[in-house]
Amino acid sequence: MLECQGDREKVFHDAVHGAFSLPALCVAVIDTPQFQRLRFLKQLGSTCYVYPSAAHTRFEHSLGFIKMTGACCFVFPAATHNRFEHSLGVCHLAGQLVRALQARQPDLNITDEDVLCVMLAGLCHDLGHGPFSHMWESFVKKARPNSTWKHENASIKMFDHLLEENPHVRSEFERKKLGKKDVTFIRELIGGPKTDGGEWPYEGRPKQKAFLYEVVANKRTGVDVDKWDYILRDTHSLGIKVTFDYRRLVQFSRVLEVEGEGAQLCVRDKECDNLYDMFHARRVLHRTAYQHRVVKTIDSMLVDAFLYADKHILYPGTDGNKLALGDTCEDMVAYTYFTDEVFQRILLAEENHPDIIRAKEILKNILARRLYLYVGHTQPTNEKIEPEDLMKAMVKNIPPESKLNEEKLGIQVVHLSYGMGNEDPIERVRFFSKTRPNQLKFIRKEEVSTMLPQRFQEIVFRLVCKTDEEQAFKDARITFAAACKELKLKDPAIDSWPSILTPVKHNSSVSSLCPSSTQPTLTAAQKLNFDCLST
Repeated sequence: MLECQGDREKVFHDAVHGAFSLPALCVAVIDTPQFQRLRFLKQLGSTCYVYPSAAHTRFEHSLGFIKMTGACCFVFPAATHNRFEHSLGVCHLAGQLVRALQARQPDLNITDEDVLCVMLAGLCHDLGHGPFSHMWESFVKKARPNSTWKHENASIKMFDHLLEENPHVRSEFERKKLGKKDVTFIRELIGGPKTDGGEWPYEGRPKQKAFLYEVVANKRTGVDVDKWDYILRDTHSLGIKVTFDYRRLVQFSRVLEVEGEGAQLCVRDKECDNLYDMFHARRVLHRTAYQHRVVKTIDSMLVDAFLYADKHILYPGTDGNKLALGDTCEDMVAYTYFTDEVFQRILLAEENHPDIIRAKEILKNILARRLYLYVGHTQPTNEKIEPEDLMKAMVKNIPPESKLNEEKLGIQVVHLSYGMGNEDPIERVRFFSKTRPNQLKFIRKEEVSTMLPQRFQEIVFRLVCKTDEEQAFKDARITFAAACKELKLKDPAIDSWPSILTPVKHNSSVSSLCPSSTQPTLTAAQKLNFDCLST
């Protein structure tokens, strides 16, 4: 049986936070199959197909070599980091914040057990993510419409499975005097309370320590260490510059008692701009990466491929049962080995069933950059309008005798916000001042700047066509415009048939590949390939 070596900490060197050490108990959790699985789950899912890395794989290294030789003018930075390193970062930041509060406010009675539990929750909060991260949740919703599956609940189940399968980790919990109540506390930090009823819905810690529930995942304001790490890590990998500084939030955070709500994390008033920078950085990441047009298109293709392969690619679960893709997330034995490699598993499947052949075709199209065609986008003027309403209106408006049908159309929903719908999350944050550190106050955005947004949410419906037939694409444009008019949506921005390559300017190396006298006429798939590389 494996054993931990006393209280020896382990030092990790991180690309974002530099060198930091984690306690022996955290290291014991890290060195289990259930946690090591996170090495094989990309943090940004299919974003890596749009933003390749310059240092993570031979693929990106090769692109970098082409750039150095002058034959390629656009090379994007990394998007291939994984949930493993993100989880280490969240664990580290959770420890930083709670220890800072412990040192500044000894009256809070933050124990070493409290610190360790919060760090463990930060470490394990993403154990439940599936292949290609949030894309997996979209697949589950379509494959199992009646399922209530969420990755937070799966994280709790995987955490329980980790403790069950690794006796040495349980022994280390006991050695650090962490009992059932502490395990309950960790589970609540990851997934929230079991019920919303009662004056205090948590069991792991009393109301006096309510602020500890706001460190890893802050349901009240959205200001938490999980967000700090992914914003810093993702912007670092994507080459996006941000002005948000989490170190100042650690320095200027304070716990104050709120009548009727318990103790809460509060922030110094001068850090209000810093918080707006944080939420703005989140929105920029969603706009430029997470919900990038091509990323969402590849996500749509992955969901379709997984739906075709669902009943044919099986994983061994508890008692040797063979589970379909959509069922693996309910069985932690199968889920432990269910990672991004499912992409290759589908490609290598020997079964000749038509569904598998279709799934393989879609995945090969992703690799060959033959993507679904972007038709256009619109914005709902009424928040009650759902994508299903748009699809019904489109099907009704398909031109007579057209080969277009519902199966050849796909609607992508894009939500851009500060994380709380149309609400300004800063209005939920409680602040204190230098002269009155124990007095709470709210800050309205008008007091901060007149240049802040008036609305905090934008919803966009994008339409893609799943066939490269030119007439079907043209019919989709007509159908889309008619449906938008019927539902009184914003006039759609509609794309043209992608047949001509836009010439690249000021680059003799590229122009030499295409004689200037004539520009080649490309297929839709080829055109989209070039568009994706230059987006």
